[in-house]
Formats: sequence, C-alpha cells, structure tokens
Amino acid sequence: MKLIGITGKTGTGKSTIATILAQKLNGQYVDIDKIGHQATSDPSITKKLCDIFGNALLDVNGMIDRKKLGNIVFSDTDKMQILTDITWEYMEQELDSILLQKQQCFVFDWALLPKVKFWDMCDFKILVTSDDTIRKERILERDHISQEYLEKRESATLDYSKLSFDFTFNNDYTKETMDAFIEVIYNKIINENI
Repeated sequence: MKLIGITGKTGTGKSTIATILAQKLNGQYVDIDKIGHQATSDPSITKKLCDIFGNALLDVNGMIDRKKLGNIVFSDTDKMQILTDITWEYMEQELDSILLQKQQCFVFDWALLPKVKFWDMCDFKILVTSDDTIRKERILERDHISQEYLEKRESATLDYSKLSFDFTFNNDYTKETMDAFIEVIYNKIINENI
C-alpha cells in the first residue's frame, strides 16, 4: 500500500490534481476536508461544539453552519484548537479505517495534512501552489463568500516549506500544464515503485 499526500492552500487546484492522480494510479482519492465536514455532522460532536460556542452555530435544520463556525475559529487560534481537539478523534478513526481497505494506493488531500500523523506515513508528498490573486478570485467565485470571510479563512492556513516536499507544482490553471505535471508524477511513482 502506497500513500500519496497532496497539500496546499485552498483554491490551488490540489483536489483536482489529487482526484486525477488517484484515478490514473487506480487508487482511492480521500478528501480529508469532507471527513471534517462529516465530523461536525455527528450528533455528539455537534453537541460539544454548541456547548462551547453556542447554539447560534446551528442552521434552520439543527446542523452546524460551517460559515458561522468559520467566523468563530478562523481568526482565533485557541478556538481553532478547540475545534480540532473535538473533531480530530472522529477524523483519525475514519482515516485509519480507510487505510485498512485493500487498495494499492491512496491519495490524501488536505490543506492541514502536514500537521497530522498521516503526513509522516506518506511515501510521496506534493505541494500545490498558485498565484495568490488568481487563487483568491477563484475561491470567492467558487465558494460565494465575502472578502472578509476569505481573509479570516486565509489567516488559519499553514505556511509550507518547499523543502518538505518531493514535488511542488505551481498551478497556472491550464489543462495542459496540469496534465503534464500529473504525467511526471505518475511516471515517477510507477518507475520508482514507491
């Protein structure tokens, strides 16, 4: 079993690259952010979050409103740590369970991947970057969020050291550049049998 970790700031195109690479390798793509979303939907986690941050977090259906939660935690590292402490056990169990499946390759995608134990387990580490102005424009359009909310979210992102990666890809958002990069990565993985 091989584990490939792909990380980078939101909006860089890392999920697109991770999905295509997983398909090309006949592996399983794992969007860790989605597992985090599942965690906040778990009733016991919802209760813990409401006990700490208040019922104003809930939407009309009684579910956690992620934008309301983001407004609370993105600009406060202590509150972000509380959220992490509450959700991580659920996420870690889900990821451990995924890795027990019979699959020759997994591609993990998450902006915070370098902060957790699974990063050290990765056989191959990829950082995806892009022009910040274009990236932010894409996020605003894609996520339908305000500039203020985006800046809060950006303040919670990691600073990545390129020295920690096997490959860094600066995405210009063209299909040709992305396809060429994926081909290089695919050949490297296959030829080195990592």
